[in-house]
Amino acid sequence: MQSLKRLVTSRRRDSLIRCKRNLSSLPINSSAAADLQNQVLVEDKASSRIAILNRPSSLNALNTNIGARLHELYASWEDDPNIGFVIMKGSGRAFCAGGDIVSLYHLINEGKIEECKDFFRTLYSFMYHLGTYLKPHVAILNGITMGGGAGISIPGMFRLATGRTVFATPETQIGFHPDAGASFHLSRLPGHLGEYLGLTGEKLSGAEMISCGLATHFSHSEKLPLIEEELGNLVTDDPSVIESTLEKYSDVAYPEKISALYRFVFSYRRPYFYYWLIQVLDKCFGHDTVEEIIDAVESEASATNDAWCNSTLKKLKQASPLSLKVSLRSIREGRFQTFDQCLIREYRMSFHGISKQISNDFCEGVRARVVDKDFSPKWEPPSLEKVSNDMVDQYFAPLSESELNLELPTEQREAFN
Repeated sequence: MQSLKRLVTSRRRDSLIRCKRNLSSLPINSSAAADLQNQVLVEDKASSRIAILNRPSSLNALNTNIGARLHELYASWEDDPNIGFVIMKGSGRAFCAGGDIVSLYHLINEGKIEECKDFFRTLYSFMYHLGTYLKPHVAILNGITMGGGAGISIPGMFRLATGRTVFATPETQIGFHPDAGASFHLSRLPGHLGEYLGLTGEKLSGAEMISCGLATHFSHSEKLPLIEEELGNLVTDDPSVIESTLEKYSDVAYPEKISALYRFVFSYRRPYFYYWLIQVLDKCFGHDTVEEIIDAVESEASATNDAWCNSTLKKLKQASPLSLKVSLRSIREGRFQTFDQCLIREYRMSFHGISKQISNDFCEGVRARVVDKDFSPKWEPPSLEKVSNDMVDQYFAPLSESELNLELPTEQREAFN
């Protein structure tokens, strides 16, 4: 482990100390402080640590406390020469269903915008820390992995998907935008798959995740006890040793023929695969505007009456019109930005999205789909033609001088990707 020790420089240690000080100043209410330790459990292994997201009744939804706890743990583990690598997994049937949007909904309606900003700032900061982590990281995605759940796993080195994995970025369905670094990783998927996933919120299985590169390994969930036991016995900081263990238990996975990713062949022994997307996906989602995308899907649906086309069209028409336009632009901009630039921009977008100064779509979407569950959101504006360019531009506008931007330690921690 000497190679790792040499990497951890004094400048990096100073950065981590500053990070810990910032975390200690985060506002935590008394009830949350009482169970903070239990929201992220820790298991000590031979030369690794396992962080276990432990809010199973909430599908391990992320809150400010969890973000602060993870950041503090990961900073301390990174600086510990006796720890070679880190594993993250979730309790229950989810890895992580994303941010705790119900809590955000109530905070916004109570006028507690500062607490909302702390939520995004804390979690985005941790995601950047993970994306620049010095030690190998294994995320075990055995279950629901959505929104922020992708944000705390995809930036890491290894992502193990299983037959129980369900991935999605469903933010347009709740009047928001794919965030938590989604504009970075979605924009780097093959063809225009990122636009398709980001606009429709369509789910991917574990097999589909590995076929498009969102996951690095796939194993049947029955093998997880064996995988975790072998990883726990490793004494290493060498990524190749960890990868060999994951590959030892890897399984070949095939997306179902009804999915957007099918008819491919890949080898789990080497990081390559051959595939082709359904041609219509690239044809439709490669257009410049949301209106053109929907027109193209409608044309294909009318000509073929294909079930995939009809389902895609339904999802697009259920989504917030404003969110669709904002999300398309975000993914397109993300294609030419670094990871830190995407997070900083998404922070601004998230702030504008919860401020209600442009639209109330986020609160309305959460109300309709999660709180009241009437599934009849009243979007504002109600149609694409009423979404002005100015409204979209406001999402991407700089924050006012009185507002703090997301500050990331880019000079001390340059993103690997």
